[in-house]
Formats: sequence, C-alpha cells, structure tokens
Amino acid sequence: MELGKKIRQLRFKAGLTQEQLAEKLGIGAQSVSKWETAAAMPDITALPLLAEIFGVSIDDIFDLTAEQRLNRIESRMDMEDELPQDVFMEYEEFLKTQLGDKKHKKRATGLIAFLYWHRMESYANKARRFAEEAVKASPDEKCCQWILQKAAGHAAWDWNISNHSGAVEFYRGLVKENPESRLCLYYLLDNLIADRRADEAEEYLKKLCALKDTRPVINEVYRAHIALARFDEAAADAIMEKLVADNPEDSAALFEAAQYSASKCDYAKAIGYYERSFEHEDRRPRFTDELYGIADIYRITGDYGKAAETYDRILGLLRDEWGFTEEAEIARVKEAKAKALEKLK
Repeated sequence: MELGKKIRQLRFKAGLTQEQLAEKLGIGAQSVSKWETAAAMPDITALPLLAEIFGVSIDDIFDLTAEQRLNRIESRMDMEDELPQDVFMEYEEFLKTQLGDKKHKKRATGLIAFLYWHRMESYANKARRFAEEAVKASPDEKCCQWILQKAAGHAAWDWNISNHSGAVEFYRGLVKENPESRLCLYYLLDNLIADRRADEAEEYLKKLCALKDTRPVINEVYRAHIALARFDEAAADAIMEKLVADNPEDSAALFEAAQYSASKCDYAKAIGYYERSFEHEDRRPRFTDELYGIADIYRITGDYGKAAETYDRILGLLRDEWGFTEEAEIARVKEAKAKALEKLK
C-alpha cells in the first residue's frame, strides 16, 4: 500500500479529520491532503509523531511486509550500539508475534536472541564504564571489581567460575543429536580445549576428521591445541610449523598460525602471519580479523602509533570494501584509534 493511502487509512481508523490530524502535527491541513493524494511526502521527522498519534509503529505506517520488518530490525541493530527503549519494545513485541509463524520462526528466533544480546552488550558497556570509574576511585576496594570482571569479560581466577562445563554439556548434547554438524563439533572442541580436557577433545576430533566435509587445515590446528592442552608445546609447535610449510599461501592456515603464535605471546611471528593471511585472502570484501589482531598486539606491546595506523587500515577496509559510512562498527574503530592516540601524549 502507498504511504499516502496508509496514512489516510490510519487517520480514518483513528476517527480524525485532516484538520484534526494537521493540528496535532502542528502543520496545515493542506499538507495532510497532499500526503494522502501522493502529491507530497511527509518529512521524516514527522513519522515518530504520526506513529504516536495513530498508536502504531513507524514500520506499520509504511505497511512493510514481515520480511521487510525483519530486515529493518537486523539492519538497525547493525547500525546502532543502543536502541531507544520504545524501539526495543516494538521490535521485541513484533519478533514474538513471528515466533508462531512457520515461515519466519527460525529467523525471528535468531533475531530476538540478537535483540536481547544487543541490549545486554549496550548495558554491559555502560556497566564497564561506571565500574572502571568506581575502581579508579577506590582501587583497594572490591565493591565494583566483580562488576567490571563480568561486564568487560576479565579473567576469573576461581575454576568453578571460569570453567566451561556448561558449554561442554550443551554442545555435547547438540553433537549427539546432530552428529554430522561440523560447527557443533567446533564449539565443543573449543570449550573442551579451553578447559584442557585433552582426552575428551581428542575423541571428538576423531569424529570431526571422519566427516565428509571436514577441513584438514582446521583439524591440524585442533590437533596442535590439544597438544598444548597436554602441555606438550614442542609437539604443538611442530604441527603448526608443518601446517604453514604445507600451506604457505592458504589464508586460513596462516590466520590460525597467527592466532596460535599470539596465544603464545610470540607477537612478532603473529603479526607476520596475520599480514600474510590478509595478503592472501581472496574473499571480497575481506574480513577485519587479521587487522584487529595486529592492532591488539601493538596495543599490548605499547606501540600505540602503530595501533592507530592499523585502526586506519580497518577504517579504510570497512569504507572501501564493505561500503560502511555510519555503522556502529565505524564509531567503535574511531574510538579505539582515539584511545591509542591518547596514549601517545
């Protein structure tokens, strides 16, 4: 339905004349008439007030299909770090209505999880900022240390807090129900290795290697990390060195070698592998993972000038290959660059 016809329909439903609607909007009745006859379009700033007057969402005014609304919700969460409360509640309500629709249930389930995670992350960032200020004010008091730990993902010393047994249990169940799922095996292995449960990890690696769509490069990476989980660094190093020697231009192998080196604090080697991985990446647009890894290493080693330069490379990649101009990711990179430059003063 055309926008003008939709406004006319909503005006009739609300029992308003053109003059009454115009008065509520603070405009002339002639403007409303032009909207409804498609002679003109309402200014975008009028849409929130129109939605409020009609008791609908802005999406309802445009008469978007369910698919279009799902796309709009996903795009807005990608664009903004925080959604206004009324928008959050509108999206939550709409997504819940789609959970009963067979056609859209799968996507709506994922998007409502994204919506809650998006809200959680925005609140965690606020909690982190205030907790940091509280800790700075009273560094010898524990009052906000635990909040900072949870909000910022800091390390937890206590094993009963830091272990991943819950994740292992969840993914083990998924693997049992979906034995051909490579991704479920990946996440199960990740959590087993993080807890140094090497024997169990090796059993599941065998299942991964037996899959018809298995990826030999990743299998060898897991083999190396299982060796590390057993504290056999020499064996792990040998596996990774052979992997790179056998795949000198494979971006995935080089990226994993960089990750491996960084985890061992061999930062110079990690940067070299990250650069080679980025150079040999044949996807377009390229991902930013390698550049973020390099920026993190420069920050860790105190080379904030190089970190700032790397953030510029990330901004260029987002702009030139992804077409980003105002997305939330752009703002986050600019903030990270500003913090790096501040450290140089």
